[in-house]
Amino acid sequence: MVGVLPHLVQRSRRLLIAAAATSSLAGVFSVLLLTQINAALTASQGDARTESALRFAIFAVIAMATQMVASVMFERLSQSAHASLRGFISGRVLTADFRRLEEVGSPKVLSALSDHSAKVAEFFTSVPTILTNAIIVIGCLVYMAWLSWPVFLLGVLVIALGSLGYHLAHLKAIRHLDEASREQDRLFDHFRSLVEGAKELRLNHPKSQRFSADVLGASVEAVRRERAHGMSIFVASASWGNFLIYAFIGLVLFVLVGDAPDRAKVMTGFALVFVYMVAPLEMLLVNLPKANLARSSAQRIDDVIHGLPGADSRVPAEPPRAVTVALEGVQHRYYHEASDEVFTLGPIDLRFEPGQLTFLVGGNGSGKTTLAKLIVGLYQPEAGRIVVNGNPVDDEDRIAYRQCFSAIFSDFHLFDRLLAAPGTEVDTIGNRLLEKLHLRNKVQVRDGAFTTRALSQGQRKRLALVVSYLEDRPFLVFDEWAADQDPVFKDVFYRELLPELRAQGKTVLVISHDDRYFDLADQVIRMENGKVVNVG
Repeated sequence: MVGVLPHLVQRSRRLLIAAAATSSLAGVFSVLLLTQINAALTASQGDARTESALRFAIFAVIAMATQMVASVMFERLSQSAHASLRGFISGRVLTADFRRLEEVGSPKVLSALSDHSAKVAEFFTSVPTILTNAIIVIGCLVYMAWLSWPVFLLGVLVIALGSLGYHLAHLKAIRHLDEASREQDRLFDHFRSLVEGAKELRLNHPKSQRFSADVLGASVEAVRRERAHGMSIFVASASWGNFLIYAFIGLVLFVLVGDAPDRAKVMTGFALVFVYMVAPLEMLLVNLPKANLARSSAQRIDDVIHGLPGADSRVPAEPPRAVTVALEGVQHRYYHEASDEVFTLGPIDLRFEPGQLTFLVGGNGSGKTTLAKLIVGLYQPEAGRIVVNGNPVDDEDRIAYRQCFSAIFSDFHLFDRLLAAPGTEVDTIGNRLLEKLHLRNKVQVRDGAFTTRALSQGQRKRLALVVSYLEDRPFLVFDEWAADQDPVFKDVFYRELLPELRAQGKTVLVISHDDRYFDLADQVIRMENGKVVNVG
């Protein structure tokens, strides 16, 4: 798989070549400006000075125009690269296997979407500066060669020493920057804990203080320290390069030129070249680390993308109105934190019919949620098979199979709008359901979007239930939906909404501990230690 940085360069090859050529022209005409300045300083005749002035004006306008055009082109490249990266990473996340996405983790994905993609995009804005100043430095060396070969050879020696020192510094600095990138992935996880764990932190002040100092603060400090070390090395290497330039100037002016003929003219030319070259060389050394940062960030993005291999992106057909789902000898293995061992789910044989209400019960850690994720197609069985309407589900059918389900898991996410609700009367139907769930005074559906999501967890679950209703899928899964609802809404859920769904021919699976409602189910599946021990 091609890395993101080569991919972006290849994708924008023509514009990149045009922008690079324009930047190079800006550097060439900047060097030509130097020759006209030197010619004007050493010219003795009025006609020669007038001719130099005219050429100077032409070169100045061309240098300004090419630099402006190149900067605009590279800025567009930067914004395009940033948008393309975010779109590419988001698309890969959307199509990735859910289990692999869990393994990669959201902090790495968020870091790739925000900080790392921004650093890769910044590389394109630094390219015109690098190219233009590189051309100026090379042009100045060529001009020095034209003035004096011995001085040119000394200049090459100085640049070689500077490059060697910079390369050695780069190897050390990049290690610090890579470590900073790895720590930043962990820092994003701590940022999420800062927001999602706000209640727990406020209820326990010592815990809050330790989190602030030992976890979040330590991670922030680690990122700061590693980046500061890396960038300090780059800055120090740039200072070393500047020192070599000044040493070069001293050697030329006070040693090499000596009492040579036209000493004043030669010294004037070289002094002008030195003064002219120092600023571009410094800009070159300052901006080169951005390229290294971009490469490091691109590598982090590559790591995330390689961990999320693309899946079939075909558009699935509309799901059927009713489904019969059967699990035949299905098995799945995963690491179980509580027992610190690999947990085996199954083998499991189950069948779910249209218009059937099923309760899935069992103790914590018995595998109920994992089984639900297997049923809806988020996890793939490692043995056995799933059959829908008499047809086995294989890899080619898996995306289409998942479209049969609407699920509310305990860690559900509530979007701000009804993205998948069909029909043109979404607002009317949605608001009627909100009224039934006593939410009409809190939130409304307008133009297919919720007016607010600033609700309690129980209210948000009721809002998610509205979304599930409106999606109108043939198989619905509710994972402990009623766990944090008050008795009124539990009764509404179990005695009104579930029978209504069953009457519509929906297949409904409810993970629940509310045993006083078990008599409403068509079948109750009991699990223990990853096994189905009873179906009644």
